Amino acid sequence: MKLIVTKNYEELSKIAAEEFAKVVIEKPTAVLGLATGGSPIGMYKELIAKCENKELDFSKCTSINLDEYIGLNPEHEQSYRNFMNTNLFNHINIDKTKTFVPNGLAKNLEEECKNYDNKIEELGGIDVQLLGIGNNGHIAFNEPGDELSAGTHIISLTESTIEANARFFDSIDEVPRKALTMGLGGIMKAKKIILIASGEGKAEAIKGLFSGKITTDNPATMLQMHRDVVVVVDEAAAKLIK
Repeated sequence: MKLIVTKNYEELSKIAAEEFAKVVIEKPTAVLGLATGGSPIGMYKELIAKCENKELDFSKCTSINLDEYIGLNPEHEQSYRNFMNTNLFNHINIDKTKTFVPNGLAKNLEEECKNYDNKIEELGGIDVQLLGIGNNGHIAFNEPGDELSAGTHIISLTESTIEANARFFDSIDEVPRKALTMGLGGIMKAKKIILIASGEGKAEAIKGLFSGKITTDNPATMLQMHRDVVVVVDEAAAKLIK
């Protein structure tokens, strides 16, 4: 893994955007694996600026998102489809019909999971996958546990993740308890992975990522087995790395 430590979130966002942009420039038809949450917002702003300045062209790209809440309409302001439209897709020249997010309203959720994995295979796999990381080491919604799932699956969110996501809702009671998420197998198949983390709250998870040990108690540690991972963190998130 390549580690880049930045002074602050702003520098982190710029460097992560540069790393991501390299893939799009090298392969204009790239399949982009995208993430939601607080961490990528700054990076998405940087990518928007690059697109507006004609430094990047997303017109031939396809995107695949990691996850979506079960039960939220795509137009709901806290759905991940709406997040992506608001924070990226509405501001770049990507074809929205080629942007894919799991359908949390599907009548048959198990079938939706299979279809999502098939779609990734049809597209030839993900060229670059952006990841955030939870305080407990979860990536996408792959939570710590006795076992981890390879394919896209239904997941019950842990209390710590529900509490972390409550800041986006009017109350914790409104946070969905389940989600559809890409599995660790799907993530690990990406040709390149960029993981970003900011703040002291992520320091313990990042410490585990560089511990040399792989454990389901910190799902992100699986990334140590990937051939091309770039980890971009600010000084606060990196403070426990020895």
